[in-house]
Amino acid sequence: MAAMGNVVVNGEAADCISANDRGLQYGDGLFETIAVLGGQPRNWHLHIERLRAGCERLHIPPPAPEQLFDDFLKLPIDDRPRVLKIILTRGAGGRGYRPPDDPSPTRVLILGPWPDHPPANREQGVAVRLCELRLGSNPALAGLKHLNRLEQVLARGEWSDPAIAEGLMFDADGYLVEGTMSNVFIRANGEIRTPPLDACGVAGIVRRQIIERHTAAGAVVIERRMTLADLLAADAVFLTNSLIGLWAVRRIQLPDGSMDYDSQPLVHRLRIELGME
Repeated sequence: MAAMGNVVVNGEAADCISANDRGLQYGDGLFETIAVLGGQPRNWHLHIERLRAGCERLHIPPPAPEQLFDDFLKLPIDDRPRVLKIILTRGAGGRGYRPPDDPSPTRVLILGPWPDHPPANREQGVAVRLCELRLGSNPALAGLKHLNRLEQVLARGEWSDPAIAEGLMFDADGYLVEGTMSNVFIRANGEIRTPPLDACGVAGIVRRQIIERHTAAGAVVIERRMTLADLLAADAVFLTNSLIGLWAVRRIQLPDGSMDYDSQPLVHRLRIELGME
């Protein structure tokens, strides 16, 4: 459990929510994971924009951005790299799936430590594996960072080898979607490609930045359905999320061997373009 001083619930220092909260009972809510560097939440406006868009789709009244930032300022912020997690639920409600007519959302902000990923992950790239669990398709929830993460929990439970940094997840039709905690990009035939997220998956902030940066520069990131064969035919593969930034994939562990990539030069260039180097 996080120390109470590192948790703010509805604007007050606390370490618990109601047992009747719909986020606890049904996963009825959203969350954001934000890098806090130099005491400032990175890409705050993009995270809040995604949170508000998710609220609109789930019909949860969104909190004012100023209210969330006031909550953030009540946490023990310092210059150390930290992780801010914002959880927004529909709030407490009666028994049953039907949402309350006039919900009172619950806001939870948690300030946690920076993940202890090995420096080699960033400097040399990572090894990944293929997950056996298949993501279910549901366009109504596609792209959202909602609280229903059991698919990712089960997929991440498939391995314990610390040399494997991430697992790649496919849908029931065999199309690549994402990593358990990341979005996936490949380079093939000179094109940067990433899976579409119209049926499942989380639309990540760094994923959005890469797509927008390429568009502004007159280039295109191709959103295309990709199979394992497409993945293995790529000349570079990389992963993104708000904490890792970009990780080059240097190896994919396969059931009958492995596939190596020279992805680091591409990732180094993209980090420079995004101001992450």
